[in-house]
Amino acid sequence: MKKQRPVNLDLTTISMPATAKASIFHRVTGVALFFALTFVIWAWSESLSSAESFEFVKGLFNGFIAKFIAWGTVSVLGYHLIGGIRHMIMDMGYWEELESGNLSAKVSMALGVVFALLAGVWIWF
Repeated sequence: MKKQRPVNLDLTTISMPATAKASIFHRVTGVALFFALTFVIWAWSESLSSAESFEFVKGLFNGFIAKFIAWGTVSVLGYHLIGGIRHMIMDMGYWEELESGNLSAKVSMALGVVFALLAGVWIWF
């Protein structure tokens, strides 16, 4: 028997609540952190191998691309930490209602933006 139900494949028409967006961003930042760790581990390993390598990495971090990667890594880490704290509080039984869940999601995303801006100021200035 074939089911006659509507199928919407255009994801741009779907309006997700703040809780769904916060959860998706938390997952995406977790994956981004996994890949950002390759750059961080390489920089640590290279800088500890010799004095010349340390100076190389130090000079590399003065470039735009390295600063952009560092800013992205710190920003992603900040939002993931904020989202993780939100999820831990929800696991303890708080902010599970619709209104408080939406509010906590919006606050965590706003704090993530503020953290990213502060990280940019810290890294570039």
